[in-house]
Amino acid sequence: MVYLGKSVDRDMYYGAKPELFRLAKRMRNNSTKAEENLWKQLKKFRKEGFIFRRQHPIDIFITDFYCHKLKLVIEVDGEIHNKTQIQEYDDGRSGELEKYEIKVIRFRNEEIINNQELVIKEIQSVIKELASPSLLGYPLYTFIFWGWLIC
Repeated sequence: MVYLGKSVDRDMYYGAKPELFRLAKRMRNNSTKAEENLWKQLKKFRKEGFIFRRQHPIDIFITDFYCHKLKLVIEVDGEIHNKTQIQEYDDGRSGELEKYEIKVIRFRNEEIINNQELVIKEIQSVIKELASPSLLGYPLYTFIFWGWLIC
């Protein structure tokens, strides 16, 4: 059994089984170059309050990166994901995660390695789209008071 600690939000795992946590730990120790590069960039979002986790178990899946506050999964796809059968599996997997109101975005290894700035800009755009005023640290009444209501 994997000990999740008292302070961990167990809801962020959506019922993942203990064996997935063990597999996720092994996967974290065997990251690809693209995953390592993206991880270095995603850690920078912590100062904005958006904590990403690597190889994060959700239900029956292990996602490459997950931010629970945003309900955002970022997947890094290698060469194998170019095959039709794998693409169909990925689409089904994304559909299953979307049932939990989790948004899934995907990047190819080459995109992350060769065009990291564009990848980060796209991630920032998605974060801006998903982040409500309360996630950004502003109380909702501030926006209502000034006549704004951003949903």
